[in-house]
Amino acid sequence: MSDPLTIIGSYISPYVRKVLVFLEMKGVEYRIDPIPPFVGNEAFSQLSPLRRIPVMCDGELLLNDSSVICQYLEDKHPQVSLYPVDIADRARARWLEEYADVALGEAIAGKLFYQLGIKPNLFGEKTNDAIVQQAREVDLPAALDYLETQLPAEGFIFGELSIADISIASFFRMAGFVRYTIDAERWPRCAGLVARTLALPAFAKLATFEDRALRTPVPEQRAVLKAINAPLTDATCGGAPPRRGVIAID
Repeated sequence: MSDPLTIIGSYISPYVRKVLVFLEMKGVEYRIDPIPPFVGNEAFSQLSPLRRIPVMCDGELLLNDSSVICQYLEDKHPQVSLYPVDIADRARARWLEEYADVALGEAIAGKLFYQLGIKPNLFGEKTNDAIVQQAREVDLPAALDYLETQLPAEGFIFGELSIADISIASFFRMAGFVRYTIDAERWPRCAGLVARTLALPAFAKLATFEDRALRTPVPEQRAVLKAINAPLTDATCGGAPPRRGVIAID
């Protein structure tokens, strides 16, 4: 029997969450080294040259980038499809995934969470309130205005759950960590889709580990997660002093 595949990356990351939801939905066994990219050691730099998460190791295969990993998992484990069958819908799903990764990634992960979570708690630096305000009052409303035109009033975007729903919901799960919630009166379709997606068992299962990691200092997270039976790797690529990468998250 082959060893379970390995994911390197924090439970808190929306990019990691996307991959973990895929694994949970497809019933694929895995182990996780739950580190943020900022504390990766030199072994991590070898595995992830841009010091991004997630990283996936499946036997001899090493992959970076959440979109690449999800497409690989879909191709290798097609029995629970998470991409639309129709070719046009599949292309549109990939576009919405890309839009989430870039627009929501910059506003939520790159601005809100970095300023309110990473800078003060990991680097001991002051939050830039102007960047937070830009994300809350300009960037996120613009993204939500666009998404509101793309999403259904009920159900999932393409009928069945897909990479598009998972990607969008994964970012707003992180937004909730810094107390940003979608205004359901202004953006009812966005709020409804996110609520439906986050209520799925795969997201609910991961939320237990996410919440515990969020409340625990980075050096102590591994021990705390092990105590609640997170599927951890035997070894870790973490433990180095915090430092910024070329791009921290992907």
